[in-house]
Amino acid sequence: MNNSTPVEGMPVVMTCSVKEGTDPVDYSWHHHTNRDGTVAVTEAVGSSLNLTSVNRTHMGWYTCTAHNEVNSQTSDRMYLDVIYGPDEPVISVEPFAINQHGFLANEQEEVIMTCLALSNPPSHYIWFYNSSQVYSGQKYVITRISRTQTGIYTCLAQNLHLNTRTQTAIVLTVYYLPKGKPKCMPLPAANFQDLALHCSWQGGFPPVRLRWVKSKRGGNYTATYSNVTQIHRGMDIRNGSSYTCLASHPALKEDVVCRTTVWVPGGSPTCSAAATKRNEFLMLTCDWAGGEPRVTLWWRDWRDHVLGGLKQSHNILVMKSNNSLGGKEFTCMAAHPLRTRTAECHVRLEPPKLVVERSKVSLFEGNEAELACHLLAPYLGSEVFWYNNKNQVIRPDAKKYQLQQDDAWFNLTLRDTEWMKDSGVYRCTAMNAVGNSSAPVSLQVKKYPTPPNVTISKLKYTRHRTEVELEWQIQGSGNLTGFVVQRREAKKALKKHVASIPWETVASDIDPDTRDQKLGGLDPAVVYAFRILAVNHRTRGHPSEVKTPADPPFNAYPAVIGAAVAGMIVATVASLLAFQYIVRNRENNPRLHDMLFRMAGAEAREHISTPEDAETATGLDGEASERVVDQSAAAAGETSPEAGLEEAPVSPGGPALVQEDASVPPPTTDDDPVNVTITVTATTP
Repeated sequence: MNNSTPVEGMPVVMTCSVKEGTDPVDYSWHHHTNRDGTVAVTEAVGSSLNLTSVNRTHMGWYTCTAHNEVNSQTSDRMYLDVIYGPDEPVISVEPFAINQHGFLANEQEEVIMTCLALSNPPSHYIWFYNSSQVYSGQKYVITRISRTQTGIYTCLAQNLHLNTRTQTAIVLTVYYLPKGKPKCMPLPAANFQDLALHCSWQGGFPPVRLRWVKSKRGGNYTATYSNVTQIHRGMDIRNGSSYTCLASHPALKEDVVCRTTVWVPGGSPTCSAAATKRNEFLMLTCDWAGGEPRVTLWWRDWRDHVLGGLKQSHNILVMKSNNSLGGKEFTCMAAHPLRTRTAECHVRLEPPKLVVERSKVSLFEGNEAELACHLLAPYLGSEVFWYNNKNQVIRPDAKKYQLQQDDAWFNLTLRDTEWMKDSGVYRCTAMNAVGNSSAPVSLQVKKYPTPPNVTISKLKYTRHRTEVELEWQIQGSGNLTGFVVQRREAKKALKKHVASIPWETVASDIDPDTRDQKLGGLDPAVVYAFRILAVNHRTRGHPSEVKTPADPPFNAYPAVIGAAVAGMIVATVASLLAFQYIVRNRENNPRLHDMLFRMAGAEAREHISTPEDAETATGLDGEASERVVDQSAAAAGETSPEAGLEEAPVSPGGPALVQEDASVPPPTTDDDPVNVTITVTATTP
């Protein structure tokens, strides 16, 4: 071959020759293909095979056979590889489904797209989705296709040897269902005279096809897409009739069924009224649950005006509170297509009604007064308040009052009642969103009778004038529960203004059978005035006469003896303190010290209060030493110097022991100087 790999359309020449052989030699050519087997080539002429324009059908093995009269010989096979392509690709889609635009697939399915373009060498494939490369290979598999993958898919085939390419494109549409399930419901129509059967299932691609089917009677109705509505006369429909809506879609293996049953609830609507937000608003409620379609409710006032809007099963009307609404009636209207007439319920707004247990209450002061009122009709959340005799609202935290509530009873208790102060008219008041009512209670707090008068029979000081002894007597008859004793200052300087001095209670709750009392806590320097009053519960009688306590009898002996003993003790303590002071402060008062201690003993000893005095004594000059000796001799009298020194008496705070050296010789003459050495051991307290 002159070219074993020609491009399709090029000429190819094959030549066959023999080395040896006797002419004439004839030649024949054969083409071997896998599909057709061995085929004789008709284009051959002699020993040459001339293919002027090869194509892909020429591909295969070629052999040449030479034969003469003696023998025949076949050459080895030679392969002719024709280069071509790629042809225009062909795309196939599995699962196979087509529409007017191309191929289609259901959402969540596995989609396999295969591209085939004949080429030698085989084509290299590239996939594009909406002009963006998404895959390289002959098969493009989408495991779970979604609605967002709808679009144009292009397959590009390349012959890398020839650097040629071809492409083709398809439109793949992904079908998907709407969300959820179809909804079918009956609705009132034509002012509640007709029934509209409505079925809908919005969304999806393509739109869902819907149609109504009467369950019992059968038969199909007109089908539409996404929603379908049919109208029936309400009077022709029996209570409990069922209807079926069928939904069809290419993504569904079978139709989806939606059923509804038309029925009207039993009974009648119920109405109620309530106050909200501390009686600021009035809320009217109307209920009639059940039914298919549900019952439609609306409100009308006493003037037949429609209030608010139309609601199903539950209708609430909120209004501003107004006292003018008391006694007014409101009506709730209820309608259903299967009912020929509307149903009604009524609400009458009533103000509260109160009655009191007792309109007049009388008691003595100090007791508890109990007032009670009853709310006959606890309507619209009525609130109940008590007002005191000063027309003030009584609050739960008031100490004087106690509020109690039990069901519809509202009780008020007055603690520790007082005459005149707590008497008067109390009011129990109830109010709600549409009015109020009030019930008065008259309370009379009586005072106890005045107790008998009291006179003081004895009033005198005790010995120290810090206590008084008081005795009294009563005059006349009457009830009493105790006595009260009072006092105040009674100085002469305050005589002009004594009436303005307040009385101070010093004793109370005295037993009614008691007639004497000892009162303490008095200032001896103050003159007091006393009086006593009888008490009948909270009523005090007339005060007794005002008296000043008498002085106790005089006794001087204890005072004199006490003063003498106290004086002696004071003098003794003062003497001891002075003596100690002189001993410890010798340097500051030398003359006083010498006068007391130089003359104290017959041995002429010097008292030294500190150890440093001993050194001072040894350093005296001759004149001083002579003066000391002379003084000592004078103090000793006729005592011999050889006798030594004895222990000196120890004064409080003074030296404990003073000794002289016995080896010192006595002076020979009065004029010679004498040296004296004194050794002292002193202790201080």
